[in-house]
Amino acid sequence: MTFHPKHLIVATLLLATSTTFSQNNRTGSWDVFALNAKIKKDWTLYLETQTRSQNTTSDFYYHEIKGGIQYNLPHNNSLFLGTGNYVTYPFPGNYHSPATTKEYRLWEQFVFNNYIGRVQLEHRYRIEQRWVNGIYSNRFRFRLNPIIPINHTKVIPSTFYATTFEEIFFTDKAPYFLRNRFFIGAGYKFTKTFTLQGGFIRQFDYNTSTGGSGKNFAQLLFSFTLDRTSHKERSLQSAID
Repeated sequence: MTFHPKHLIVATLLLATSTTFSQNNRTGSWDVFALNAKIKKDWTLYLETQTRSQNTTSDFYYHEIKGGIQYNLPHNNSLFLGTGNYVTYPFPGNYHSPATTKEYRLWEQFVFNNYIGRVQLEHRYRIEQRWVNGIYSNRFRFRLNPIIPINHTKVIPSTFYATTFEEIFFTDKAPYFLRNRFFIGAGYKFTKTFTLQGGFIRQFDYNTSTGGSGKNFAQLLFSFTLDRTSHKERSLQSAID
């Protein structure tokens, strides 16, 4: 049997599926639409929307919209300043009013990358200032995200890749440790502009009185990248030619 990159991606998704359903037989959906717009050599604007549901295609209970500005450092590292609005609704129903939680958030972020062969290891550090139903709190997050290109040595157009991440959430007040989030999946970068990624998330929220509760999600990520600087460079080269 001839190996094909698609075989690895399918196997990854099947493994994620079996893991997810063994932990929780009610899997929700988690859909993400992200836009990166590079406006100058070192600056990128970012916009993202999310929706989440308790079941795969029904009982949508959460949405968010967020964005910010990123300063691009060498070697794909970056600094980021962001803000967003996050709303949670009661179950069951699709965005059934009134909302149970309304949150406004600011955050600062640093992303550092290192490489082991073709494997990219993304380290994301985030500090958040949160106003949840008007009550202020701080939150800190760390995410380790390996990205493994399959049919090329790095993720360029026409590349399959596998990816996973582990993220922890904690705060500066007891019980300190708030949440754990694990993802496994795969994606395909069609062009410089569009990438599609799919996989499964296991999210567990800790609670001192009950021990906590977990939820499984099937995730789809639609990512778009616009680069005005490349357009300007091509226009200049065309003029020179």
